[in-house]
Amino acid sequence: MATALITGPATGIGRAFADKLAMDGYDLVLVSRDEARLKEVASDLSRVHGVSCEVLAADLTDAEDLARVEERFRTGPIEVLVNNAGFGQKKPFWANPVEVEEKQFDLLVRVVLRLTHAAVLPMIERGSGAVINVSSVAGFLQRGTYSAHKSWVTNFSAALAVQLHAKGVAVMALCPGLVHTEFHERMGMDKTIIPSFLWLDADDLVDAAWKDLMRGNAISIPSLRYKILMAVARYTPRTLIARLSTVGLDGRRRA
Repeated sequence: MATALITGPATGIGRAFADKLAMDGYDLVLVSRDEARLKEVASDLSRVHGVSCEVLAADLTDAEDLARVEERFRTGPIEVLVNNAGFGQKKPFWANPVEVEEKQFDLLVRVVLRLTHAAVLPMIERGSGAVINVSSVAGFLQRGTYSAHKSWVTNFSAALAVQLHAKGVAVMALCPGLVHTEFHERMGMDKTIIPSFLWLDADDLVDAAWKDLMRGNAISIPSLRYKILMAVARYTPRTLIARLSTVGLDGRRRA
């Protein structure tokens, strides 16, 4: 039976991936800082789907913990990696402590790079495997460091997809828009200021993303509405996008 490793699997997109892959018969390795919550998720998935769920509690921004997760790719075959762990910030770059900015950079960029590297080496040897790096449509816009990090994830994944296709390894950047998860609540974001049609369901998003992976797509932008919005953004002058992006996540214009 194939095994998938998912970071940030307790809620939101990560939990939707865990449900999807467990339903498809994958055993799971669940990675997050909250061991108690991971055990609850593992128990639930095992009970409902009859799969094996391994709990690997780790703070991925800690070097020793990250090394333990990397080692897991060498101790047993992982057929699918979902790099999903992440967090956002409500304040602009200059209003955050630089240590917080560094931690976000580590989780959204450095961890994705290291875990992808650890995953693809044995996948290349086997001639099979898949990596899904959860990015964001924010990477196509200019919205501070979060957008910059996600832009890197998208470009990194798309380039790697081309390079590894002939070796039997699929790599895809998943670029969702706004999704009903705990992500925005943790940021203290007022979700009521966002039009309802922009919100996506995590389960629907994951189903669409998995279909894109099976089609061999290097970049997945689930839902027609976001495909259209990103197509428009591609031909919109960067100066205009940057001006629109000065409106903060709280609906107020940044200074």
